[in-house]
Amino acid sequence: MDRYLIINADDFGMCRGSNLGVMDLLKDPNSALTSSTIMAPCAWAPEACRFAAKNPELAIGVHLTLTSEWGDYRWAPVNANNTDSLRDEEGFMWHESVDVEKHADLEELKNEILAQINRCKIFGLTNPSHLDNHMGSLYGIETGRFELLELTLGIAGQLGLPFRFPAQFTDAQFNNTMLDIKIDRPTIEAIFGKVVGFTKQAGVAIPDFLLPNEWAQPQENSYEDFKEYLLDLYANMPNGITETYLHPALETDDLKGTSSVWHRRVWEYQIMKDPKTKQHIEAHGIKLINYRDLAAMKK
Repeated sequence: MDRYLIINADDFGMCRGSNLGVMDLLKDPNSALTSSTIMAPCAWAPEACRFAAKNPELAIGVHLTLTSEWGDYRWAPVNANNTDSLRDEEGFMWHESVDVEKHADLEELKNEILAQINRCKIFGLTNPSHLDNHMGSLYGIETGRFELLELTLGIAGQLGLPFRFPAQFTDAQFNNTMLDIKIDRPTIEAIFGKVVGFTKQAGVAIPDFLLPNEWAQPQENSYEDFKEYLLDLYANMPNGITETYLHPALETDDLKGTSSVWHRRVWEYQIMKDPKTKQHIEAHGIKLINYRDLAAMKK
């Protein structure tokens, strides 16, 4: 069986540094990046959407955003009214996914998801390639509130858009700290088959596997250590279609103002930009595809 890899850039539109990095990578034929998703509530979403409008052949979708995780740079729901359950005490989105799961009213959540997709369309993203979710706040894996995921998948099905959710559950996914699954494995396995069945019923195309990179020792020590780790991760992807994601960005003042670990995003940009990364992946017999390809393959 062939191996296919989607590398998605999350957080397009989050800040100017993210936009500069993602736009450069998506237009570079030697880059390994294949897809991206835009954060509609964020200040630089208009530029990201207008870039998508000028490049409709690219696989750019919507990064459904219900959390606002940074300390000083915050954003609020797109909808101005009927969003009380989606806001913290300061009026911004909740810092953490667990708070979204605990507080979100389903009707308010549905309307906010649709508003984010519509905002992207107004700004120019008229043909989104797929949907995914910022910080996993719509998966229900913090508290077991899976009706949030079913709601989201229902919207994806109505719009005919693929969604980031793996068709197969593996040890690597359960133990991945980036996915940060907080509920026990038997519960996950009991629900997993139902969710995958729902995607088929709703006509939502999904990848076979989802495996983001980890930030831990030793890869966080240096750029070279991280590059070695990431290339090994890519070379050992399983048979089928795997999605992995990262957050590439250029070094800018606004990026530096978001987090003390902003350099990780710069490292990710540099690795995606290096033509040897794409060559390495292809040399291992892996075919790089994007989310428009996945939609066609899953028909």
